[in-house]
Amino acid sequence: MIELFIAGSTARTAAHLVGVNKSTASYYFLRFRVLIHSHSEALEMFDGEVEVDELYFGGRRKSKRGRGAAGKIPVFGLLKCNGRVYTDTFISYNAPDISEFKHYRINHSKLFANKYNHISGIENFWNQAKRQIRKFNGIPKEHFHLFLKECKWRFNSSNPKNQLKQLNQWVRREMG
Repeated sequence: MIELFIAGSTARTAAHLVGVNKSTASYYFLRFRVLIHSHSEALEMFDGEVEVDELYFGGRRKSKRGRGAAGKIPVFGLLKCNGRVYTDTFISYNAPDISEFKHYRINHSKLFANKYNHISGIENFWNQAKRQIRKFNGIPKEHFHLFLKECKWRFNSSNPKNQLKQLNQWVRREMG
């Protein structure tokens, strides 16, 4: 089950391949996500360059997208780099201007990078997270944070061998 989870299988596919009930596979996959969440590093103060961007998950698309779409869950993301803060031009990012940060904005309607100023790292994470979450065809809202933590964990430790080793260790500790 752990190997199929690491490979990115859905619980339904894992259940079929292993020969267990879908509910059993879903239970174990949820437990893996809880383990990932409980072993996530604590929040720390950022220094240096940080990319900032928001994304909206879920909801209905009937004619409205992005911030205006009903039922969407807004998620604010930060990606540590090495010196300044970059964001797009969303008005909520005006708050960092009152601090001691140098704040550079990228207007996506005009360009996606300005010399070294870009937010392509956090955009890369959002693309991976959307791709990962999309395959589930809906996630219960009460578990959304666990799926998002899983996406973060996969992004930060992208080597599947390391992921397998780490998750195996956590499962052993939990059982022992």
